[in-house]
Amino acid sequence: MTRPVQQIRQALGSWRRGWAPRGRADVLLRLSLAAPLGLALIALSGIGHRGFDILAQFTGPALAATALLTGLLAVTRFRVAALHGLAACAALLIAVTPQWFPGGPEPQTNAPIVRLYSANLYYLNDDVAAIRASIEEADADVVVLIELGRGAASRIDEVLEGYPYRAASMRMDQTRGPSRSVIGSRWPLTSLPDQPDGLHAVATVVRSPLGRLNVVGVHLTRPWPFQEQWGQISQTMALEKVVDGVNGPIVVAGDFNSVSSARIGRQVRQDLGLHPAAGFPGTWPAALPPPLGMTIDQVYASPDLAFVRRRLGQPTGSDHRPVVTEFTRAAP
Repeated sequence: MTRPVQQIRQALGSWRRGWAPRGRADVLLRLSLAAPLGLALIALSGIGHRGFDILAQFTGPALAATALLTGLLAVTRFRVAALHGLAACAALLIAVTPQWFPGGPEPQTNAPIVRLYSANLYYLNDDVAAIRASIEEADADVVVLIELGRGAASRIDEVLEGYPYRAASMRMDQTRGPSRSVIGSRWPLTSLPDQPDGLHAVATVVRSPLGRLNVVGVHLTRPWPFQEQWGQISQTMALEKVVDGVNGPIVVAGDFNSVSSARIGRQVRQDLGLHPAAGFPGTWPAALPPPLGMTIDQVYASPDLAFVRRRLGQPTGSDHRPVVTEFTRAAP
């Protein structure tokens, strides 16, 4: 056998050995990667069943975790399993795109920009110094605080220093403990009437540089199986009444307990006609790195408004991260 032919055969043998399955471990790894692939298919299916909906919340964290695992598999030469991981990552990326890159209207050039800070503070969080520092860093024009607990509420003048115009919801005692939703503004605002029964929300009209601006802070219940299965759906229907009852541009911010690409997000977009701000990186739980979190703290706007940018705010001591968004008039 000539030397060049022998070298070619040796190279082919080495290639085959590198790509051949490594026994049971390789098989188990490939089988485990079927889970994120199945999760992606569930999210892409659009099925609104409560079980499917719970799983659809995890597409973002699943993509980050699967990408990390795929990288490790490639480095450790589990190459076939790594290919399976790449396929799962591709499917998850397609599934998560409507949440991370939702699109929406283009901003009008040279129109005034409004900055909004929204945060679920967690009702047992009394770290007023952290809350205040986070709000100061955001330097927002309007502040929406969800689940403001008794301790922080007792020091509201310190929390919302610089925001003299305020409105608050009635106290909510169900499920979690006493808390309120509060909106603070640098510009004058007017409280809107009490919200429909079953919906924990506070609604205002702010006199902003954009003109009349409706700002609503909302906190939807947790999904099934933590609460009754129709809870989120019925509350979103109640929110639809609020949106239908106002005139002019509207921004709805708060804890929706759902990502924008899952069942409740689709309901908000289709039935309420609102579009979401981008959903990356995640907001909950704050203990995890943001790319591994779920963006259940959302900001939605009416079609006559366009988002300019979105980022996370500084920690507040809550299990949720705050969200800072900027928006303006939509281009005609």
